[in-house]
Amino acid sequence: MAKDKDKNKKPAKITCDMPEIKKTTIGGQALIEGVMMVGPKRTCIAVRKGDGTIHVEELPQTEKVTYFETVPFIRGCIRFYKMLVKGTGALMKSADLSEEGRPEEEKKEGEEEKKSFLERYFEKHYNLLITLSACLGIILSIGIFLLLPKVIVDIVSKYIVDEAYNTVGMSVLLNLIEGFLRIMFFFLYLVFASKLEDVNRVWRYHGAEHKTIACYEAGMPLTPENVMKFPRFHPRCGTAFMFIVMAISILIYTLAGIVIGEHSMLINVLLRVILVPIICGISFEILRFVGRHDKNPFCRFLSKPGLWLQNFTTDEPDAKICEVAIASMMAVIPENNTDDVW
Repeated sequence: MAKDKDKNKKPAKITCDMPEIKKTTIGGQALIEGVMMVGPKRTCIAVRKGDGTIHVEELPQTEKVTYFETVPFIRGCIRFYKMLVKGTGALMKSADLSEEGRPEEEKKEGEEEKKSFLERYFEKHYNLLITLSACLGIILSIGIFLLLPKVIVDIVSKYIVDEAYNTVGMSVLLNLIEGFLRIMFFFLYLVFASKLEDVNRVWRYHGAEHKTIACYEAGMPLTPENVMKFPRFHPRCGTAFMFIVMAISILIYTLAGIVIGEHSMLINVLLRVILVPIICGISFEILRFVGRHDKNPFCRFLSKPGLWLQNFTTDEPDAKICEVAIASMMAVIPENNTDDVW
């Protein structure tokens, strides 16, 4: 993929100042050559196939909401997991759809691809494959961004004398260092990922998703020309949620270290895993609050880091990419325009 001519230009000033009629609950996710939009009644994906056509497909979505999905500080974990499973399935489906129609993929009549036992098994148990993939993603994320920084700090702390180690001040300092490492790992991951051309292509669809939602919230017709006028930064993005998780984890783990104290490396690691649902629950409520009051100066200040990080998780889309995002958005807009009010 050829790089854009203006790639070396400084990023535009981050702003979310736009004509806004309402905040919508419709959210999305960038896919491989596509976008998934989740509305109050429908979830749909739109993918640009290899032959240039746009494939729009509705994914199964239950309208039943369990009691725990409405309970503050609990609903965040449940919704995050369900979105991860749904997003993983959509990502895998988009990978297949984006290859359809490519001439080099055409097979001779009667030619069959030899498949392994695992491939045949997971074709029959596709939902199991999606669930396992989502769980693996959670495990890797927890391992790299939550547990690895703690392991590094615990190894370094073995060289600290007991008199200094068993103090509240040292516990706070070590947790702050751990939090700094966690944020640094996350930032480096985003920077290196954004350098990969295939990932950058996905980031452009991510930018189109944000622009399309902003255009819809402003009440303007969903056309590529209108969509491209809006900023690619959005305050209610998953990137902002991940940054909030990182920040809240510093506070929660520091308080846990003061109250419970420091123990063996194994206990410290297990404690961090146990506290993950609490961190996610608190972070989700903060994101909802900031998103609902994003005109408040303090809330705008809290949203700045998440918006800045979107420099590395979004890129400017072209008109063809915006067409795909629009197709996905149009498929989930509810008939009653109050059903998706934030």
